[in-house]
Amino acid sequence: MSRLGPQRDLEEAAALERRRRRELLRRGRIFNARLRTIGIDKDALDAQVKERKLQEAAEKAQHEKFAHNMKKNDKLMCLLEERQKNEIKDMNRALTEFHKNFQKLETRREFDLNDPQALKKDRPARVSDSDPRCTVSGMQKFMGEDLNYDQRMKFQKEQLREWSLQQQKDWKNALADQKVADDLYDKFRIELDRKIMEEQRKEEENRRVVCTATKDFNRIQVAELDHKNELEKAQKIKDDMDEITFLLRGDLLSENPDQAIGPLGKHHVLVDRWKGMNQEQLMAIRQFQKEQALEKLRVREQERQRDAEWDRQRLQTARAQLLWERQQQRQNRVQRRDLDFVNAELSQEQKAKNIYLKEEEYSNIPTDEFYAQFNTTTR
Repeated sequence: MSRLGPQRDLEEAAALERRRRRELLRRGRIFNARLRTIGIDKDALDAQVKERKLQEAAEKAQHEKFAHNMKKNDKLMCLLEERQKNEIKDMNRALTEFHKNFQKLETRREFDLNDPQALKKDRPARVSDSDPRCTVSGMQKFMGEDLNYDQRMKFQKEQLREWSLQQQKDWKNALADQKVADDLYDKFRIELDRKIMEEQRKEEENRRVVCTATKDFNRIQVAELDHKNELEKAQKIKDDMDEITFLLRGDLLSENPDQAIGPLGKHHVLVDRWKGMNQEQLMAIRQFQKEQALEKLRVREQERQRDAEWDRQRLQTARAQLLWERQQQRQNRVQRRDLDFVNAELSQEQKAKNIYLKEEEYSNIPTDEFYAQFNTTTR
């Protein structure tokens, strides 16, 4: 029996359980009135925005660093590619020149087999008895009839020697060309390396100059800050000594009463310098306080009389208001009686109408199950 059936049932049950769990979580988020009415957490979003900006700034700096490195690497790659192209071009040129000069078609050993003019250049099958082309298979010369053996062998040796000398010469020329190509390649590589080293040296020198300028600027800033702090410290010491001298020699510690008189006259007193009042001023203040007390008693008597008059008027007004309210209550009772009669008639009509609607119009009333099927899912 295959095991795919139970395994498929388990997978379908797991998928159904995942969908049910997601639906419950979604229902909790959507039907949560507090979360829906309040909204989102702005502080958390601000923190996320700030963190995102910091991350973008870091990524921007890292990208700029990568871009700088990529530009530098691209420059080196361009130089290397140019060098490789030049090398390939020189090798192809040398190969073409070698083929052109030392591997011509007519210099090949098998050229006589592929020569298009072979029939025009060919001689007759036999010129004489000493013709070297008269081989054994041609039935033109038999064993013991080779009269030109010595000359033929000498010619073959001379030909082999010429071929050997030509091959040695070709080999020496090829080695010389290879050496020249290697020398040119080495010179080009040395020149390219020198240029790269010069670029790196200039870059390091520029970086060293920038670092030196930054250090000098920071040293000048520190010296200026130290000088400024020393000047501020000396000025603070001088101000403190001036203040101490002023306090010792001033009117504050000498108890001079005239120092409290303001610029507007003797009645205008400077509070921070005032040392107290004299007897005349104290007597004047006491006399003024007595007058204030008598004036306060007179004002209280006037207020008492005014309050009594207000109480009398308030009692009269309350009595009139009570009579008017009783009259209004009698009128309201009559109106209420009439309104109750009208409401009773309207109630009877409403009851009759409701009975008609319930029994005739709205006979098919929805049950609770009909209303319970709404607002149960988030979809």
